[in-house]
Formats: sequence, structure tokens, C-alpha cells
Amino acid sequence: MKIHGDSNSGNCLKVKFVCEHLAIPYSWIEVDTRNRQTRTTEFLKLNSAGQVPTVEFDDGRTLSESNAIIKYLARGSDLIPGDAFAAAKMDEWLFWEQYSHEPYIAVCRFQMVYLGKTSSDLDPDKIKRGYAALARMEHQLAATRFLVGDTVSLADVSLLAYTRLAHEGGFHLEGYASVRRWIGETEKSIGLQPVR
Repeated sequence: MKIHGDSNSGNCLKVKFVCEHLAIPYSWIEVDTRNRQTRTTEFLKLNSAGQVPTVEFDDGRTLSESNAIIKYLARGSDLIPGDAFAAAKMDEWLFWEQYSHEPYIAVCRFQMVYLGKTSSDLDPDKIKRGYAALARMEHQLAATRFLVGDTVSLADVSLLAYTRLAHEGGFHLEGYASVRRWIGETEKSIGLQPVR
């Protein structure tokens, strides 16, 4: 299995995190999105949307969209709750991550780290929505150890990818004790070294 991904992307890294946690063998093919390598004819044959991550299986089939990929790779594992309602709650967080978290936390990080913007250059609405996403997570994680109860799930892996790097996008986590605790526990649970 080949993972076509950009190492700077949390969406790509979450696929790597799942593979490493579950000991799924893979080859990483670095794709430089900033130099438009997702727009080449060769890449567009793999994924007509021109996006990473894209997974290419040994039989030639491909799969894209990070949360669809990790859900496929983790089928039958302890990263997907056995209880149907808990699994649906995990899906709820996966959809929310792409719509209400990643567009703010990840975009602000991209603009600061890769475009050289300062926090004062960022769209105030993106900052407001990013903090609203962190507040929702804080509220949940004050009540449960992980996002869907007492054990780590794909919801945690998905949201960890950019939340652990939120400070690089100008988001301060000092007032989010439960989120900070969760970052450390999730990193430990899936075998990641802490980011400092």
C-alpha cells in the first residue's frame, strides 16, 4: 500500500498515525502540494480531485479523503467502537472535524507556518471559529477521557492531527486544560512522541 501524502498536512499524517498504530505496512510517497504536484497528469489519474492524502492499494484501487481512509484502514480494530451508537458518535466527530475544526485551526496554521503571516494578519472570523472548536472539545473532554468515552477512537486520531499543532496557528491552549490532557493521552495511546 502506498500513501501519497504531504508530511506538512495533518490530514495526511492522521493516515500515517493509524497505519503505525495498527502496524499496517505502507510506503510513503511525499507529494509537495505547494509545488502543485497534486496537479500533475500522473497524480490526477490517482485522484481526480487532486488532493492528498490518496492511498493506492496493491490491487490498483485508490481511496482519498483522510477520514474515509482511516475508517477503512481501522475496520475491525479497537479504534472503531463496537457499540453502534458509539461508532456513530465517532462518525459525528469525524464529520465535525472536517467542517468545523480543520478549516480554522489548520488554515491558520498553514497561513502562519507556510505563508509567513503573523497572528495579526489572520482572518478574525477564522480565529473566533477556531477557538469555538477548541471550546467544544474542551467541554466534551471535561466529561469524558476521550471524545467518545474512555478509550481512544478514530475521532481522537483525526482531531489530534491539527489540535496538537494549534499553537503553530496562533491558538493558545492555556485555558483548555482538558484538551491539553487529551493531547498527551492520545499521543501516548497511539504511540506518538509529544510535540513541543
